[in-house]
Amino acid sequence: MCSIIGFCDKRAQYEVVKTALLKTTSRGPDASRIIDTGNGFLGFNRLSIMGLNDAGMQPFELDGSYIVCNGEIYGFRKLKEMLIKKGYTFKSDSDCEILLPLYKEFGTDMFRMLDAEFAMVIYDAETESYIAGRDPFGIRPLYYGETTDGVLSFASEPKNLVGLCHEVKPFPPGHYYKDGEFICYYDVSKVNKYNKQDDLDAISKNIHDLLIKGVEKRLDADAPVGFLLSGGLDSSLVCAISAKLLNKPIETYAIGMDIDAIDLKYAREVADYIGSNHHEVIINRNDVINAIEPVIEALGTYDITTVRASIGMYLLCKAIHEQSDIRVLLTGEISDELFGYKYTDFAPSAEEFQKEAEKRVRELHMYDVLRADRCISVNSLEARVPFGDLAFTDYVMHIDPERKLNTYNKGKYLLRHAFEEDHILPEDILMREKAAFSDAVGHSLKDDLAEFAEASYTDEEFEERCEKYTHATPFTKESLLYRDIFEKYYPGQSGMVVDFWMPNKTWPGCNVNDPSARVLSNYGDSGK
Repeated sequence: MCSIIGFCDKRAQYEVVKTALLKTTSRGPDASRIIDTGNGFLGFNRLSIMGLNDAGMQPFELDGSYIVCNGEIYGFRKLKEMLIKKGYTFKSDSDCEILLPLYKEFGTDMFRMLDAEFAMVIYDAETESYIAGRDPFGIRPLYYGETTDGVLSFASEPKNLVGLCHEVKPFPPGHYYKDGEFICYYDVSKVNKYNKQDDLDAISKNIHDLLIKGVEKRLDADAPVGFLLSGGLDSSLVCAISAKLLNKPIETYAIGMDIDAIDLKYAREVADYIGSNHHEVIINRNDVINAIEPVIEALGTYDITTVRASIGMYLLCKAIHEQSDIRVLLTGEISDELFGYKYTDFAPSAEEFQKEAEKRVRELHMYDVLRADRCISVNSLEARVPFGDLAFTDYVMHIDPERKLNTYNKGKYLLRHAFEEDHILPEDILMREKAAFSDAVGHSLKDDLAEFAEASYTDEEFEERCEKYTHATPFTKESLLYRDIFEKYYPGQSGMVVDFWMPNKTWPGCNVNDPSARVLSNYGDSGK
């Protein structure tokens, strides 16, 4: 990960920009630089992943224009070759150095050309204006706001802008900003026509081949790569595919509670099967409670399920940072939004399933993607998400939703079936029932959080304190605890998250008051 910042006006003050950029040093601990564009400032904190020498340091400059980008541009070498033929020269092996020449050649059409995870801000010297853009899933974070004296500002995290801007907003994924407008260049959730010609065999082959390509792209790094392994379907597939592609032992990492970890035994089974160098991190109740505040400070959210799931991920990434030289982590996020959660087994129709998938994909940047980014980046690591590969997700989103419904007596069957013939995972792992990450780290994790919150407020204090929050009003003592801590670090900025992540309460079996799958009637073997 890296962090970027842009204060887009001559009125911007260098010391203000410098102080703001310092707040996300953990995203880019290797080097820091701020340049004066002549019409504001661009700043960059670097975590070296591609092109590790000083020549890869940003901001990059071309003919008086500048760019800062937190991103991975997959297949950048082919684009670089094309630009060299057009007469451009390059000083580094950084993938992001191609972006200014690409912008010079294609303008904002460049955004549609990128197979990438990115957040960027460009200063165009010719028009004396700023352009910003973000990848279609919002895998790389970007926020914006106007300072109290009217300076338009962009930054990697809200903490860069809180206290400077009255309102901090997430930059919409799949959009670019130009001349005061946000323009959508790619809506990954929008499906106009389903692919109904592919039968089950064709669907399985395409899912299989496209996911492998998505993983393969994300193994390209000049820095050491590791893998988060929960023992669930998604992370296990990413690890197994990677081990096969690399044809050598990979470094896998798992976490669990000291008394009732569910995931650890499954992660160990996968690690043994694929021959990885496996590492376990064991945590206890004190670790969980002590992590609540730093996790919420890092996340910039009060959402219940996001905070719960982040506790284990944050502590695991902290251990990886402290105990290894790993810089890049591959993760299993974005599979559930595409193939279904436990609660989507209750979808009353294929149309409703699809509408829910589209909603979840649109909102990913506020929930699972936010969690993965902050837990990993605050520990000076970079996240890569193979299930967010654009070719893969485009195909899966266009599969006839009738085929995604759980009519197979097994959730996410299409994904499981796609890898049955490979035998790259044990059968029981490939067909293992889904367990939410926070639950699978240990049921006691969620219970410890709820008990701590219950002891933090009397019933009278709970009723009184909830009343002051009119947006996303807390409805349990746990949600109030998270909101109170959130307001300590991000006062008045609750609108950055639209609401609490919850199952679709309008569906049969889903009218619940807790986001955990444990409260659903179909939880079943997920907790074993």
